[in-house]
Amino acid sequence: MTLIELYRRSLNEFVDRAEHLRPEDWARPTPCAEWDVRALVNHIVGEDRWTVPLIAGETIAEVGDRFAGDLLGDDPIGTAVDAAKQAESAVVEPGAIERNVDLSSGRTPAREYLHELLADHLIHAWDLASAVGGSQRLNPEVVHAVAEWFAPREELYRKAGVIGPRVEVPEGADEQDRLLAAFGRDPAWTAPDGGPGHGGRHRAAT
Repeated sequence: MTLIELYRRSLNEFVDRAEHLRPEDWARPTPCAEWDVRALVNHIVGEDRWTVPLIAGETIAEVGDRFAGDLLGDDPIGTAVDAAKQAESAVVEPGAIERNVDLSSGRTPAREYLHELLADHLIHAWDLASAVGGSQRLNPEVVHAVAEWFAPREELYRKAGVIGPRVEVPEGADEQDRLLAAFGRDPAWTAPDGGPGHGGRHRAAT
């Protein structure tokens, strides 16, 4: 599977779950301790909105605060779907992933940026599903690709404060659970309010 196809699959993992959100879901807690469902979706919409100008060659300074604050408005699901479509369109333009992009860490190959995006969409798709009782099973090919990409970067991300501590999982845990643990997620997370989370102990993660 190509990098672009992996990215598309990760977008779909998130959007497919977002499209099934109900009005009562938006305030539910998520495995990201500081975010409820609305804040989580807003985060991903923000990433998708940023993708378009960054892939086009704009700098962070040029984008400025264009995507600050609440981006969801009165139609959060429609906004999430539109943002994903716009981001995908930017990425699939001929030559787009061969460019460099301006990130807070400096000039970065677009391919590396795309890996970061697909990982974030994949992990947050699980967060969203866990928060509202949706399907937590992720595409195994995308999981495998993210696991291979992330393994040599895990400690760098942790030292930068981007992810929480690695969570212990049982011996024999499958690749998805090991990946979630590497990103600081407890695969057995349950909502602290007793909501639709699927059971197990609560472990805050960022």
